[in-house]
Amino acid sequence: MITFNNFYFRYRKNKQYQLNNINLKIEDNKFILLAGPTGSGKTTLIRSLNGLIPQFYAGFYRGNVKIGENKKDTANIPISELSKEIGVVFQNPENQLISMNVEHELAFGMENLGVPYEEMNRRIEEAIRITEIQHLLDKAPFELSGGEQQRVAIASILVLNPKIIVLDEPTALLDPYMAEKIINLLKKIQIERNLTVIISEHRMDLIIPLVDEIILIDDGKILEHGRRDEVINGNNFESLEINKPVIYEIFHELKKEGIFSENIPSSIENAILYLKQLN
Repeated sequence: MITFNNFYFRYRKNKQYQLNNINLKIEDNKFILLAGPTGSGKTTLIRSLNGLIPQFYAGFYRGNVKIGENKKDTANIPISELSKEIGVVFQNPENQLISMNVEHELAFGMENLGVPYEEMNRRIEEAIRITEIQHLLDKAPFELSGGEQQRVAIASILVLNPKIIVLDEPTALLDPYMAEKIINLLKKIQIERNLTVIISEHRMDLIIPLVDEIILIDDGKILEHGRRDEVINGNNFESLEINKPVIYEIFHELKKEGIFSENIPSSIENAILYLKQLN
């Protein structure tokens, strides 16, 4: 579980707060989309989840962020300790990959945490299986494609056995085909490992059909947090300046014309069923 309690933050050189009175409660085992326009506070919110704010990024804050069953305050627990609870994958995975080859990359974090050798091997084998990177183990990270680097970055987080994985625009540098594969992989991981996965993502057509909940953020404030279908049929989603799924745009126009009166569907399959009924 993650809770934000009256949390404010601004970077040291800024006069305005990037996060304003954030109150959130995120339950376990959820697949969650964090959506908002550029500059809305998404990345700052993500940095607050694993202690990078306020421990690494200097600034001014009040309130708190707590994670896990023991409600650990992310401001007071070392980031290395928090990595056992929460892992973060950033937009450019190349910045996270520092070892000579992929196999060493998977072992690096566990070596720093003192994980026993046999347990390390077990975790590596499991991460390799689920991310399908067996053929990449001997390669250097800089030799990999963007999609391969993203898979390795995800695997390097999985071996630490976190209960929460957070990703900041993980498909931003990928082509549509590879973006879909990465998002489907994350959903697979969330189901198999019973994890909480939080994704800041702009490819709404790919992500919305898979998520359980959506968090809307704008101007550093939480506009709404709720179940997917409730959020995409609400006024906040309609007014937010983000790329909307094609399905949403079609059915939104149908509702405006009085042709359709039900909730806007979140998947292509449901959209097809509704369109057949209209005929």
